[in-house]
Amino acid sequence: MKKLLYLLMIISLVSCCKGKNDGTIAENKDSIVVDSNNINVSILIDLSDRIDPNTNPNPTMEYYQRDTEYIKAIEKGFLNHIKSKRIITYDDQMQVFFNPEPSDPKMNELTKELKVSFNKETPRNYFDSVDKKYSELPLNIYQSAIKDGKYVGSDIWEFFKNKVKDYCIKDDRRNILFILTDGYMYHENTKFAEKKENSYKTSYLTTKLIRTNYLTTSAFKDSIEKNGYGFVKANENLSNVEVIVLGINPEKGNPFEEAVIKQYWENWFKEMKIKKYQIKSADLPSNLEPIILKAISGK
Repeated sequence: MKKLLYLLMIISLVSCCKGKNDGTIAENKDSIVVDSNNINVSILIDLSDRIDPNTNPNPTMEYYQRDTEYIKAIEKGFLNHIKSKRIITYDDQMQVFFNPEPSDPKMNELTKELKVSFNKETPRNYFDSVDKKYSELPLNIYQSAIKDGKYVGSDIWEFFKNKVKDYCIKDDRRNILFILTDGYMYHENTKFAEKKENSYKTSYLTTKLIRTNYLTTSAFKDSIEKNGYGFVKANENLSNVEVIVLGINPEKGNPFEEAVIKQYWENWFKEMKIKKYQIKSADLPSNLEPIILKAISGK
C-alpha cells in the first residue's frame, strides 16, 4: 500500500512539473514571436497630360489634386499600419517613383525626401515629419510638372519590365504598389506591337487603339479574347507584389472604354502572375480613401 501511495505521489509530481515546464516553454515562445508583417509601399505616378488642368479640366476637383489626396491617404494607411505594431518590429518603408523622370532637377530631391523608412530606432517625432512631407511635397511635384508642360507620357510598361522588381519588391516584406494613372499607357520610347497568329499585343493603350480594334461595343470582351488583344507581358512572375491602380479615367465618346481599359490591365496582371490587384476609377478622395486604407491594412 505504501509503495502504491509512493508511486502515485511520484506520478503526480512528474505531471505537475511537466505542466509547469510546458507553460514556461509556451511563455518563452510567445515572448520571442516576431511580428513579420512589415510592408514596403511604392507609389508610381503617371505625370502625363492627364494631370493638366487645361487639357483635362474637372470643375469638381482637378485630377492632380485628387492624386495628392490619394497619396495622403496612402501615407495615412502606411502610418496607421506601423502604429499598430510593437516598436521592436518596425521595419517598413514607403517611396515614390516616376517613369521617366521629369526634367526638373528638383524632382530627385523631392523623391529622396519622400522615401521614408521605419525601424526600431525610429524616434516618435518621425511620424510627424513623414506626415508633413506627404502633406506638402506631392503637390510640389504636380505643380512642377504642370508648369514644365512637357508631358512625354508615362512609361509604365518599361517600369514593369525593368524596374518593378528592383524598386518595389523586397523578399522579406509585404509589397504594395499603388499606380496613379488614367489607365492609358503610352511613351514614345516604348511603343511597339507583337503580332502573332492568334494575338495582337501592344506596349501601349490609347483611345485611338481602342477604336482601331473596334472595342466600342458590348461585345468587346469577346473581341479581346478572339483576337488576343492586350498588353505585351512585361515580366514573368510578380506574385509577391500587390497592385492597386487608382484613377482610371476614360475619354468620353465610347461607353465601353472604361471597361476595355480595366480588362487590358486585369489580363496583364494575371499574365504576370500578380495575385492580388484592384483597378479603381477616378473618384473623389473621400470615396477612395476607405479602399486605400483597407488595401494597406490587408483586412
